[in-house]
Amino acid sequence: MDLKLLPSRVSDAIRLCDSTAFPKFIGFLTPEETAVALAVAKKQNADTVCFGGYEAAERVFLGVFPEWCENREDYFPIKPITFKYRTEDKLSHRNFLGTLMSLGIARETVGDILVGEGRTVVFLSQEIADFVFSQVEKVSGVGVRLEYGFNEPLPTMSSFKEINGTLASARLDCVIATLINTSRGKACELIEDRMVSVNSVCCEKAVKTVVSGDKITVRGKGKFVIDSIDNRSKKDRLILKAKKFV
Repeated sequence: MDLKLLPSRVSDAIRLCDSTAFPKFIGFLTPEETAVALAVAKKQNADTVCFGGYEAAERVFLGVFPEWCENREDYFPIKPITFKYRTEDKLSHRNFLGTLMSLGIARETVGDILVGEGRTVVFLSQEIADFVFSQVEKVSGVGVRLEYGFNEPLPTMSSFKEINGTLASARLDCVIATLINTSRGKACELIEDRMVSVNSVCCEKAVKTVVSGDKITVRGKGKFVIDSIDNRSKKDRLILKAKKFV
């Protein structure tokens, strides 16, 4: 979704909700897009809810609601599909996304893809869910059986590897360099090119101070959470402990 056009789309949704007294939706949005959309909605005092089909979803719809709406999550135009296959067939997020994009559908119609062993749950915009259901028989050559909905517990996306290092500074460029094992110069380039988000907000300032608990995304390199960056080594360098989600 074009970030430059997103504020206008949010304003249009708010206006239409006010004029029709019916909920309006925009999505699926990335965390960065969600932050932008919520900022626009807040300025206009709009009544909004974000939902991606399950609690703690990363990609979500922004819903703008009139006062009469209750049980608002029920209104979201999201239709999950469960893909089932043999547990010995190892499929990845990329395999599923590639299959879906090969159908010619827009990326913003696809929400989170939760990959498990023998089961993957994909959250789709209601407008394209039936089309996907009718078209997909294989994912990367692996035969799949599709079912609407999902069973709890959902497949997890929380596998990670630990990252440890020492830093001269808690500046964002220093932290990025350590997280992705590159130079500070390259880290600065990524930041200046709007490739880095901190807590779902794009950051273009290399001097930004990173603190414990921050969630950092480097486009094309991964997603990270900072466990701690407070303690110091005997050489008076900051000790970084972080996780990379894989």
